[in-house]
Amino acid sequence: MKITLLGTGTSQGVPVIGCQCDVCLSTNPHDNRLRAAVLVSHGDWNILVDTGPDFRQQMLRAKVRHLDAIFLTHEHNDHVIGLDDIRPFNHRSGKSMAIYALPRVVTEVRKRFEYVFGDPLPGLPRVELIPIELGVNHFFDDLVIQPIGVMHGQLPIVGFRFGNLAYLTDVKTIVPEEMKKLEGIKYLIVNALHHEPHRTHMNLTEALQLEEILRPQHTWLTHISHHMGLADRIGPKLPPQVSLAYDGQEIDF
Repeated sequence: MKITLLGTGTSQGVPVIGCQCDVCLSTNPHDNRLRAAVLVSHGDWNILVDTGPDFRQQMLRAKVRHLDAIFLTHEHNDHVIGLDDIRPFNHRSGKSMAIYALPRVVTEVRKRFEYVFGDPLPGLPRVELIPIELGVNHFFDDLVIQPIGVMHGQLPIVGFRFGNLAYLTDVKTIVPEEMKKLEGIKYLIVNALHHEPHRTHMNLTEALQLEEILRPQHTWLTHISHHMGLADRIGPKLPPQVSLAYDGQEIDF
């Protein structure tokens, strides 16, 4: 099983238009981040998490030839607004794209992409919306996807556990009953926005505190703002079992 980090940045990521900071001017590809998304590949399955505004660029850059399903963490534009660009995958497969999301997010997708659900005109994206329920796993042969309820500030959203790896983005807090679902993971990918406290996202200190609680073999930090600093400067300061993730990184698990 493999996970590809298609994007590890945020809407406050890099490069920021007009910004003259070291990160935004960096030529190190590890400092140039598209919006957060991952692709999970297992056997013939390709499962995507989130379709932000960089979705098309991410698919082209990673040379993704087919998608079988999309899981959405929540309804904010930097995680869903690229959905219109699924249409080449519809054309190639001849099928609607299965999109899994919380019921609230399903409703929002129908509203935001209303034209998709009207007359089935040629060329329009085709989707099948499937509600996610906490406590209900989804199976793709022997690939098990377990939703993890987390809080994005005051907004309930979802992360996902894929076997012994968990992917959590836009997280601020996790209630105890959902933390139990993360017990025994070997690998963790979690957001760490920057160094300062933030109302809706974990900062670096909070992400490291979660790592200390779960104690996975390795943790990668994602959803990184340009305010985090240069990768070459921040990386060496992290514990040896923690790394800054970067766009295009592949993790076998």
